Amino acid sequence: MPVIVVEVMPKAELLDPAGKAVAGAVARLGSTPFTGVRIGKRFELTVDGEADAAALSAARELAESLLSNSVIEDVVSVKVAAE
Repeated sequence: MPVIVVEVMPKAELLDPAGKAVAGAVARLGSTPFTGVRIGKRFELTVDGEADAAALSAARELAESLLSNSVIEDVVSVKVAAE
């Protein structure tokens, strides 16, 4: 069955305390090329049938109404997972 992946991230202008904590741990590891970390959420929605435009539209609507908090988060991606 096809899977639609929804990715949600904190709005860029908001602090991300969990990401900041992980960034601090990464910095303590020593020489890495990473200067920042932001932590988001990934949802995998299994589709009963085809992952067509209607299913993607329904997934985006679900993402914006239930899976994310529009005050502090953005839905950054709604796509069919690679098989």
